[in-house]
Amino acid sequence: MKLNIAVLQGDGIGPEVTAQAVKVLKAVAMEFNHIFTFQKALVGASAIDKTGNPLPEETISICKKADAVLFGAIGDTKYDEDPDAKIRPEQGLLGIRKELGLYTNIRPIIAYEDLLNKSSLKVKQIKDTNILIYRELTGGIYFGDRYLSDDGNIASDVCKYERFEIERIAHLAFKAALSRKRKLTLVDKANVLESSRLWRRVVKEIAPQYPNVKVNFMYIDNAAMELIIHPRQFDVILTENMFGDILSEEASVIVGSIGLLASASIGDKHAMFEPIHGAYAKAANRGVANPIASILSAAMLLDHFGLYEEAALVREGVDKSLKLHITTPDLNNKYDNITTTKVGDFIEDFIQNPDETNLNFTNIHIGQSTII
Repeated sequence: MKLNIAVLQGDGIGPEVTAQAVKVLKAVAMEFNHIFTFQKALVGASAIDKTGNPLPEETISICKKADAVLFGAIGDTKYDEDPDAKIRPEQGLLGIRKELGLYTNIRPIIAYEDLLNKSSLKVKQIKDTNILIYRELTGGIYFGDRYLSDDGNIASDVCKYERFEIERIAHLAFKAALSRKRKLTLVDKANVLESSRLWRRVVKEIAPQYPNVKVNFMYIDNAAMELIIHPRQFDVILTENMFGDILSEEASVIVGSIGLLASASIGDKHAMFEPIHGAYAKAANRGVANPIASILSAAMLLDHFGLYEEAALVREGVDKSLKLHITTPDLNNKYDNITTTKVGDFIEDFIQNPDETNLNFTNIHIGQSTII
């Protein structure tokens, strides 16, 4: 298969983790006789610095011509500390989602057996957790009309949804539930918000088309609590933009590190794959950023194009790295010399030599990439 992949590394740790995902995809292409080409483009703070625009027209053009987009992270502390900045890195991410029509964000939440003790939650609470969050991505409060009074003392952000926006992601979530445990939970705030009441009405209307899927409804405040207390009760979670953003971040405590959470953003014509973590500028260029979320996002990219065997091999490499503590400091208290690059090297080597990987990691620990 030939794939043209746009690479938007972004800011902070984005370039480091994305480089490892590209490395893994190149290994997959070599082993399975695919042709993957990669074209870099600017986005976020790095794009502002060079062009004055967080999402240059050239970047939009490159992404629209590509088969898929591999995204890193955006953000910079100088903007975080300036709430009055009119141009912000995050506008690049919101903009690319809108430009490409990426209305569905899919985020797997998996409690890895070898990392149960890394979570701040009790093992008995999180063991066997496997959740798929379907977050609407191009509507709601993040894209609604904004208002700030002349004196700066009154502000508003409109949360607006249209029926078709809810229908299209709801059908995708129901179909995903059919292939899993056949349980879907809509998270909303229908006791207060009119937009949430629309979500609930539309989902109830669609549900009879999927009689084998059990549908539950849960308010966001209760869902946030239940996600921590009893996460195994969830299978597929369907929710609007801001609620999905919050729940996905919260779910990182289940898996032990936000550096493990991958995502796919899907539209009718385009698809983008990215870790859910931010740019974390303080960790940039130190070799401590966890690339696994980016690598797992690359696995989701492979899934998207039906390359299931290739994606499974990438996930096997990730599982092996976790089992053998070939991980960055956020997860690793056994070895102190495992860097971002070495994690990528290990998974690359696993793809190239899956049957030869064993418990002898002398080379990886002294700085070589080959596993004996």
